[in-house]
Amino acid sequence: MRRSSLAKLIVGSAVLALAVGGCGGTASVTSSDVAEQAQAALTQQVGQPAPPVDCPGDLPAEVGAKITCTISDGTTKYEVYITVTSVEDGDQVKFDVQVADTPVNVG
Repeated sequence: MRRSSLAKLIVGSAVLALAVGGCGGTASVTSSDVAEQAQAALTQQVGQPAPPVDCPGDLPAEVGAKITCTISDGTTKYEVYITVTSVEDGDQVKFDVQVADTPVNVG
């Protein structure tokens, strides 16, 4: 049985800080920034390049805000849970990144 290369990513969580944007509405971190930083954190955790993370939308800059992204190695897909843990100085968002223990059922 071949073990997925993504299995190494299921090792815990990472905390990242990002600047937020917001013009007249609720401040948020763009989906592309969240995905990029989550991928970088997962790469650092396992010591090898992680596949790209795909996020469906922006992450509100509010403690407790959550978004479910995905990561795939082409054959196996996992959900990636991202939760805001703090917002500091009004524009620094820290969030936790956690890869699901089991793959998404794709078909």
